[in-house]
Amino acid sequence: MVCKRIIPCLDIKDGRCVKGTNFIDLKDAGDPIALAKFYSDNGADELVFLDITATEQGRDTLYDLVFEVAKVIDIPFTVGGGISNPRVVEELLKRGADKISVNSSAFKNPKLITELSGNFGAQCIVIAIDAKLINKQWIVHLVGGKQTTEKNLFDWALEAQNLGAGEVLFTSMNNDGTKNGFANDALHELNSLLQIPVIASGGAGTMTHFLDTFTKGKADAALAASVFHFNEIKISKLKRFLQEHNINIRPVYND
Repeated sequence: MVCKRIIPCLDIKDGRCVKGTNFIDLKDAGDPIALAKFYSDNGADELVFLDITATEQGRDTLYDLVFEVAKVIDIPFTVGGGISNPRVVEELLKRGADKISVNSSAFKNPKLITELSGNFGAQCIVIAIDAKLINKQWIVHLVGGKQTTEKNLFDWALEAQNLGAGEVLFTSMNNDGTKNGFANDALHELNSLLQIPVIASGGAGTMTHFLDTFTKGKADAALAASVFHFNEIKISKLKRFLQEHNINIRPVYND
């Protein structure tokens, strides 16, 4: 049985790690290099690095910072933000990324998913989807949640899978930063619909929330930020809790 994964997320703005609520009111959360090393040393299964202003500012991801983070970790490393062509992906892989996360650029140019998957392998391509529940419909949003589309989460996720994506990272804008739990109903529907892994994002506040997203939401992995950045939940303690509740998860050996 494949192990469930715990994934801290570094949202990067101006070279610093930040965290907000519902995609707004961003607050400084620390030095990304120090946080990355801490997570790698203390039981995280993977690390996600999202340059959250790259697309809005029309630039590439912060290559130098990606390289510095990659040097201090020894876990799988996903990088997103400002990725719009194979050249950027190649540069990020050279600097230590293992996977890349594509959001707005893939939505605007779906053929990009097929191109990247063909060039680098589906296992390298994570499609990040930010969606908001509006009138009982999960609506996809772009550019860090600032741009509304007319497409729903499930249609876009299925299309992305069929185009060659290897994984979906779904962030609930309604749940983001609230610490009220993940959007498990939507996650369960995604997992029923897709054949590729789904990462849950948005809403982690307690260890029980992680348990719920693995059991009720059927998520393959759970991503969180503030509860880890501000030491509200220790990854080793979380993993022991999940093991005690019969979740198949990699243990922490150096705790």
